Amino acid sequence: MLDTASARKGGSPLVGNGEQRSFKVRNSAYLFVVLFAVWLAVTSSLQWQEVSTGLVVSLVLSMFLGHAYTGLGLPPISPKRVSFFVAYLGVLLAEIIKANVDVAYRVLHPRLPIRPGIVAIRTELKQDIAKTLLANSITLTPGTFTLDVIGDTLLIHWIVVRSEAPEEASRAIAGRFERFLKVVFS
Repeated sequence: MLDTASARKGGSPLVGNGEQRSFKVRNSAYLFVVLFAVWLAVTSSLQWQEVSTGLVVSLVLSMFLGHAYTGLGLPPISPKRVSFFVAYLGVLLAEIIKANVDVAYRVLHPRLPIRPGIVAIRTELKQDIAKTLLANSITLTPGTFTLDVIGDTLLIHWIVVRSEAPEEASRAIAGRFERFLKVVFS
């Protein structure tokens, strides 16, 4: 039996009550694991007081945020998506470090080898949150700055324009991030 009341509240009319409940429980469980892992990483302690407080806080937050997460229209949390997101964070960090070194080289070089310009790149990402994450990732990487997002096009200020062709510019600027974000937001 389909849950038409949840469809009116923003849920999927194609998902039955039992499936929707299982979806919420699964999201809450994954959210609990992620929150608890973050708690352990932030506190850097395995003392029983810290661990028990983290368990309680993570449990309470996951009970409340699991429902909110489902209502946002984001894709369901899964081990595959979490692993690709963690890999994406690693790629983002590596790209930020590489870009910092590149920009430092250009600033310190006697001839200041830059060729600034604005390029339009295209993305295959469909969700606004995915496009926002891509735009922010590009902006966090020194030497590039996202000026605007218009549909599936991002306008980027690039300190060294290597190509004005949208396909090549897209591959050079966003390809590293988009590969992971497609899986996270598919």
